Amino acid sequence: MASLMKALRLLVLVCALVILIGPQALGVRFHWRIARTIPILFHRTALWALGVRVTQFGHRPKATPTLVLSNHVSWLDIVVLGSLSPLSFVAKSEIAGWPLFGTLARLQRSIFIERERKASTAEVNATIARRLARGELIVLFAEGTTGDGARILPFRTSLVGAARLALADHALDEIVLQPLSLVYARRDGLPLDRRERPEIAWYGDMDLVPHLKGVLAGGPIDVEIRWGAPIPFDAKTDRKRAAARAEDEVRRGLNAGLGRRGEPPAPHPAR
Repeated sequence: MASLMKALRLLVLVCALVILIGPQALGVRFHWRIARTIPILFHRTALWALGVRVTQFGHRPKATPTLVLSNHVSWLDIVVLGSLSPLSFVAKSEIAGWPLFGTLARLQRSIFIERERKASTAEVNATIARRLARGELIVLFAEGTTGDGARILPFRTSLVGAARLALADHALDEIVLQPLSLVYARRDGLPLDRRERPEIAWYGDMDLVPHLKGVLAGGPIDVEIRWGAPIPFDAKTDRKRAAARAEDEVRRGLNAGLGRRGEPPAPHPAR
């Protein structure tokens, strides 16, 4: 019976994808406002179909422009965060070429970066700055890769330079850096331990399809979104120090979600 219910939920998700993908493509093409709300509807349907329950702690950013700095655990992060409000992600360029997922990323108006090409950082920063100036909410997975969900990797600071560029090129007085902690806390109502985290966290050389099957095969997943203290960023703010503050805040939120008192902060290499 449980397998039948999962199959029915996935069928609903596929139907939602078929119904919504056309209007979303038109909305993005012609800049219709509906293009900001369709992804939320799709991601919420996906959460329901996948059995993912989301609880928020703290408050979503209301000030604009805002650059969200988050940890990155799994492909599920996109679905979880995409269900909250209109936003776009900064993603590695390889995703643009993935079957289906690349299309969905483009329809989310993701900003793609070629990590091997140094000039790409400046181009992406300019794009982020322009869209921040328009009041868009941009999510940057500041670790630059996915982790195991039990610790925070050192934040990369180069793309935080978009905040500086937005101030300089778009006559803005202040940008808000908003720390966000994604905590995959429980499955089937029980706390996840380190052995179980690879069932949800997608990192290293894990293949996507087997991991997706593993998520579908298990029980409900409880995810906590913990909004940290916002960090004002103006013309006098040091980019690396601001990123280090955000990293510490994200680590604090993760530790709170996992019931830990804390872990030693990671070093902040100059990048």
